[in-house]
Amino acid sequence: MEFNQKNHPFLSIIIPVFNEQGNIELLHKRVVNSVSSNTFEIIFINDGSSDCSLGLIKELASNDSRVKYISLSRNFGHQLAVYAGIEKSQGEFLVIMDADLQDPPELIPEMLLKLNSGFDIVYAKRKSRRGDSFFKKATAKLFYRILRSITAVDIPIDTGDYRMISRRVRNIIIQMPEKNKFLRGQMAWMGFKQSFIEFEREPRLHGKSGYSFKKMLNFALDGITGFSHFPIRLVTYIGLIMSLVSVSAIIYALVSKFVLHSTVKGWTSMMILMTLIGGTQLFCMGIIGEYISRIMSNVMNRPDYLIEETNIEIKNNNAQ
Repeated sequence: MEFNQKNHPFLSIIIPVFNEQGNIELLHKRVVNSVSSNTFEIIFINDGSSDCSLGLIKELASNDSRVKYISLSRNFGHQLAVYAGIEKSQGEFLVIMDADLQDPPELIPEMLLKLNSGFDIVYAKRKSRRGDSFFKKATAKLFYRILRSITAVDIPIDTGDYRMISRRVRNIIIQMPEKNKFLRGQMAWMGFKQSFIEFEREPRLHGKSGYSFKKMLNFALDGITGFSHFPIRLVTYIGLIMSLVSVSAIIYALVSKFVLHSTVKGWTSMMILMTLIGGTQLFCMGIIGEYISRIMSNVMNRPDYLIEETNIEIKNNNAQ
C-alpha cells in the first residue's frame, strides 16, 4: 500500500533514540519504503545515547533531507524525548514509534487509512509480545488493567506509544503543562475518536531495552498519579481502618481492666501492632510524597528538556 499526495498531508514520523545504533539504518530504510512519498519528515530524538546513534543519524540527515534530528543535552527519558519531537514536528499527521523495530513501520499506511476515515488517534494494539520476558509481560498486563480499573480515563490496554495522531491532538498535547508526561494517558483523556489496528510485536533485532525495572516503575507511578486519585483515597481508607483498629484495641484494654479485672499481656503482640501501624504510616506518607513530588516539579517550572544540537530551524523555542 502506498501513499500519494491525494490521500494524505505532510507526515511527521517521531522516533526517540537511546543507544539504538544497530537498528537506525534498517529502520530508516523500512520507514522510507513504507511511506513511499516525499511529503514526510523523520524526526530522530537522540535521548543521551552513549553509542554511535547520533553519528549514524547525522549521516542519514546528510544524505536525506527528510531526516531531522534533535539531540538532547542528556537522557531526559522516553516520554520527554517523544514530546520534544511532537513539539518540533511540522506534519498535519504525526506518527510516534520506537527505534527498536518492534514497532513495524509497515503499519503506517493502514494507520493513515484509519485516520483519514474520521479518527484523531489510531494506535497499534499488540496481539503478542515476542521476545519479552515472562516478568515484563506479566507486570505490563497487570499494570494496564490496574490503571484502567482505578481511573475514569479509558486508557487502551496492551498498547504502547506506537500510534498516529492528528494535528489537533498534537496542539492540545503541547498545551498540557505537566512535567511528568504519560502521553498515552493524556491522549486517552482528550476523548476524541480513537481506533486501533492489531499486530504481532516482534522481538528487537539489536541491542537491549532501555527500560530498566526502575524506569518501568517510575513510568507506572507517572501513569497512576497523573490519572488517578485512588492512591490518595487509599491512604484515607487505610488511616480510617487503622484508627478503628486502634480504638477497638483501646476499648478491649479498658474492658479487660475494669470489667474483666485482667491485664492485657503480650509484648510480642504489642510490637507487631506497633510495627504494623508504623509501616502503614510510612506507606501512606510515601504515596502522599509521590503526589507532592509531582506538584513540586510543576511549580519549579524548569524546561521539559534541553537541546544540545539539531538541524531543525527552531523559532520561539522556550525549551532551550
